[in-house]
Amino acid sequence: MNKEEVYQEIKSMFGIVPTFLKMVPDDTLELEWNLMKKIGVEEHAIPNKYKELIGIGISATTKCQYCIFFHTQLAILFGATAEEIEEAIHYAKHTAGWSAYVNGLQLDFEQFKDEITKMCAYVKEAHAEAA
Repeated sequence: MNKEEVYQEIKSMFGIVPTFLKMVPDDTLELEWNLMKKIGVEEHAIPNKYKELIGIGISATTKCQYCIFFHTQLAILFGATAEEIEEAIHYAKHTAGWSAYVNGLQLDFEQFKDEITKMCAYVKEAHAEAA
């Protein structure tokens, strides 16, 4: 597709062609648009609401105000509640905090993997016994 055809498709989907998409160089515009549709718009194994909640968590961690606004608005569009959005942000904070902690301590990665594997096996077995 040429630039105008891509813009027409974007406009038919969103009502406008946002500036951030107008800034994409002409020679990669169709590629970027197709990727955005494939990854960000079409439903796949992860429903769009959950993809956007993941996006909020990542955006909060990277502190990108554009991304936080974008993913929050889309999460709401796809049905996320204020409680789900807060939980996604809280979980991102929790994950980033533990990442800083275990990386800062320079834990032995092989030992860490072994312990996490054992923990998961224990929980799985305990859950099977309870059922």
